[in-house]
Amino acid sequence: MQEDSPVQNENTPDTTGEQPRRARRRNRLIVLGAAGLVALGLGGVAVATTGPDRPAPTALSLDAQSRAGAASRADRSARESSAPASPSASPTASPSTVTASPSPTKKPSAKPKPKKTTKPTAAWVDPMPGAAVTSCYGQRWGTLHAGIDLALPSGTPIRAAAAGTVTQAGDAADGYGNSVFIDHGNGYLTHYAHQSRIAVTVGEKVKAGQVIGYEGATGDATGPHLHFEVHQGMWNQIDPAPFMRARGVDLGC
Repeated sequence: MQEDSPVQNENTPDTTGEQPRRARRRNRLIVLGAAGLVALGLGGVAVATTGPDRPAPTALSLDAQSRAGAASRADRSARESSAPASPSASPTASPSTVTASPSPTKKPSAKPKPKKTTKPTAAWVDPMPGAAVTSCYGQRWGTLHAGIDLALPSGTPIRAAAAGTVTQAGDAADGYGNSVFIDHGNGYLTHYAHQSRIAVTVGEKVKAGQVIGYEGATGDATGPHLHFEVHQGMWNQIDPAPFMRARGVDLGC
């Protein structure tokens, strides 16, 4: 009987034990590769190789395939969402087209200007406003003082007490000095005496408040003042205070 030589045992490959070990190593690598593919979301089918003690190649279970597909879709969706969005195909409208043209502003309707209402001139006025009363109508030094004396600095304007016509302008004698008489057309006249200068002429129409002369001390006067009289008919002097008061003017007497 022939004996196996040690050389033959060393050189002759042990095929009976080596092949199963190689097959098992390949199977482990294939399984690990398939698991790696599933984890990376690449999906696919791992095929098992056959050996002396392995069955024919089989596909992975449908459950593993569905998990691999889901992982692949999730990975693809993540990649797509992280990718920069491509610019929109429709061009952005230019500012000139986007900006709406300003609508015409309504001009505020012009408010009607209030009509200037002129204060109606009083029919009767104070002949020298603000003057101090130095003497009233009545008896003085044994004679009738037939008017009211009003005093302000010399040259103060004297005004017509009411509208009328100048009937006399000049020296009236009897100590009145420069005087102006105005007929008011209702039976009443007014007399302005002791003027330093006269500003109207006989026949002139005057208005209430119009300047007719300037205060002075002509005639019999102790100082510059206006001697003011009211006549009910020429030279029929009456008390000016109640007459003027009845017409809205208080002369202070």
